[in-house]
Amino acid sequence: MSDIFISYARPNEPLAKQAAEALRTAGYGVWRDDELPAHRAYGEVIEERIKLAKAVLVLWSNDAVRSQWVRAEADAAREAGTLVQLSIDGVLPPMPFNQIQCADLMGWSGDVDAPGWKKVESSIASLVGSVAAPTEQNSDIEPGRNVVVCALPFVNMSGDPEQEYFSDGISEDIITDLSKVSALSVVARNTAFSFKGKPIDTAALARDLGVTHVLEGSVRKAGSRVRISAQLTDCTISLQLWADRYDRDLTDIFAIQDEISKAIVGALKLKLLPKEKKAIEQRGTTNPDAYNFYLLARKQWISGKAGDRRRDEAVVRICKQATKVDPNYAKAWALMALGQSELRFWHGLQEDGMPAAEQALALDPHQPEAICVKARYLQGEGRHEDADRQLAVALEIDPESWEVNKEAAMIAFRQGRVAAAVPYWEKALSLVETDCHSGHMLSCCYMALDDLANLDRIARITIARVEKEVAQDPTNGSAIAMGVGALCAIGDANRARDWIDRAMLMDPENNSMRYNLACSLSIHLHDFETALELLEPYFAQISMTQLRHIDVDPDFKELREVPRYQDMHSAAEARLKAAGQPLFAAGTSTSS
Repeated sequence: MSDIFISYARPNEPLAKQAAEALRTAGYGVWRDDELPAHRAYGEVIEERIKLAKAVLVLWSNDAVRSQWVRAEADAAREAGTLVQLSIDGVLPPMPFNQIQCADLMGWSGDVDAPGWKKVESSIASLVGSVAAPTEQNSDIEPGRNVVVCALPFVNMSGDPEQEYFSDGISEDIITDLSKVSALSVVARNTAFSFKGKPIDTAALARDLGVTHVLEGSVRKAGSRVRISAQLTDCTISLQLWADRYDRDLTDIFAIQDEISKAIVGALKLKLLPKEKKAIEQRGTTNPDAYNFYLLARKQWISGKAGDRRRDEAVVRICKQATKVDPNYAKAWALMALGQSELRFWHGLQEDGMPAAEQALALDPHQPEAICVKARYLQGEGRHEDADRQLAVALEIDPESWEVNKEAAMIAFRQGRVAAAVPYWEKALSLVETDCHSGHMLSCCYMALDDLANLDRIARITIARVEKEVAQDPTNGSAIAMGVGALCAIGDANRARDWIDRAMLMDPENNSMRYNLACSLSIHLHDFETALELLEPYFAQISMTQLRHIDVDPDFKELREVPRYQDMHSAAEARLKAAGQPLFAAGTSTSS
């Protein structure tokens, strides 16, 4: 918790920053409004921070005297008895603050030995208590101490929720960079992101997760400029070890990320090995526009719109732009290949993901998502063992990849190995907080395995995620359909039927959504007639992969015995064979 709140007028920000750094060097926790979170009201946070502060340092100036915010903050501190004042341009504090001592720091340049600053420090010490300045010894990591860093998601300060993908992407990259430092233990991305938008209790992080240090920050992106603020706090002694702000052109984004990672290593007084330094500096691209496009595409890919053809088309379209800007960007080629393969196998379109996958692997032979595309094609040819070998390679390269775990789960499911698919979907569910689909598929698996305890657990997780997704996008039919199955699993049939009506009203052309709704109607509600009504347009456009998927889906075990279903299935199979669609033994899907 910050001991000191700094109040100042915006033109005086450079001096406010100097004052903050001087106090932090002295060992105090300091807060000023450059740390305002994007998701909360300005006035609410200011009021909260002033109440929590043991001292409020007001920097008076001609600009500050005219600022209603500074006056209001000073008045709150005066009433609380926490006001400490200094004048930076010789102006006297306005009434009634002129009745309280005010240090003179006119012309101050940050000199901590200046008489005026010594007066400020004395007042602060009387309110907060003396804090010994950190020495070389207490700043060092104790020998044998396990350093565990939790890099929290950086707050999007751009004023545009659509820029969230950018701040999230930077946060993920910093977590990845820190994970490359052998002397550090880093809290996993999924755990760190579970704290997104929530008040942070560093003591609880230390107690519950063994965290020794917390990294917090914010990102403001506007046009060709980016501002990133970051700070590192030692949880065990509540001391801010390092803080900085980077105000640069967007072209410097990679340099900023490198500087943050190296600054953290330096603040922790750890040794960065040459190979670790090289690994941190490798970004896959040196082009900030390509990087921005990739982050935007992947945000679409991991959204709660699994199975939606529009999502897959957008991913391919954006990745094409990324590879146009930087033809050597292997990650963008791999993600494009995944999107194209989804369009080919699941949606039955004339797309081919192999050329993009091969290009990705030519640039980076260890690109796991591209290897997954190869596994899809092998599985489609019925070469199950070869597909499994490719997936084993991808999992060895990156066992923490959401994409790889999703692919491994779906291919096992398509092979009829429901129990084998479960751990991969559990892993995927834990890796990305917007993933509703893995929960939906786990519900299907646990239902088939008659594991009611896990079915209930997963259903409740899925409902919470769907509610969050739909609150952001009420038209997200894919997420609503996955929530229907979860509601059915916990026995809330009435709400499930309301959601079915809502999904069909919002997104009736979404065929994958129709499929998932039919799953719930069949396995949970035993409403075969309504399920068949939803499936009729689905069968009219079904791909061969979708047809083979429905053949192994346990949700349709009883529905397959209904004559109307059998007629629709036979007609669809005959149409596909006549059209010359290859009889893929199994493709891949983002829908159940």
